[in-house]
Amino acid sequence: MNQVQHSSYSADMANETGMGLRERKKLATWQAIRDAALRLIDRRDFDAVSLDEIAEAAGVSRTTLFNYFASKEAIVLDPAPQDPQLWRSLMDARPERETLWASLQAVHLGYVSTFSDRLVLQKRLKTVSPTLAASTREHAARFKRELRDWIADRAPSGSEVYAELAVNTAGAAMATAYTLWSPDDGFDRLMELARTCFEQAGRGFTAP
Repeated sequence: MNQVQHSSYSADMANETGMGLRERKKLATWQAIRDAALRLIDRRDFDAVSLDEIAEAAGVSRTTLFNYFASKEAIVLDPAPQDPQLWRSLMDARPERETLWASLQAVHLGYVSTFSDRLVLQKRLKTVSPTLAASTREHAARFKRELRDWIADRAPSGSEVYAELAVNTAGAAMATAYTLWSPDDGFDRLMELARTCFEQAGRGFTAP
């Protein structure tokens, strides 16, 4: 999903969740700043782009930019405000009769694909800064908590051990792919590695 598609998806999510006009405007400004930053960084380099240039490209003041992001790194690394609604919509879209393992794979890969526009840059930044690497852990933990609750509601009675193991293994599959992935290989390579990890792990999963 490229930047144009991602921005459009963000707008659709805002409309579908019934956000008010003020909230939609705030989300649009947030997205405009991020899109401007990613465009500039993609053409040049992270260190070569200034906050003033990002603000100008987004059509906002420097003060407004700091109302939304604490730093240039935050523009790239901060989770999108609509992310929880996004992953919930992915969960809701899975068919009831689908196996838990297939649903977990679809939700993980679907969610990761929505921020392909910044994941390459994120990995590069995290590689050089342990502090930045820790900045998204809380968000990831929230995703896993909601995923665990969702799977618990879907799992047949008596399959709690299987459900918990499946959630943890899916997270490990995604983490393994991310660890092995080099951002120099492009986003498609990450998705290829993730599918391979899910396939390999899934061979040990049969319906309970």
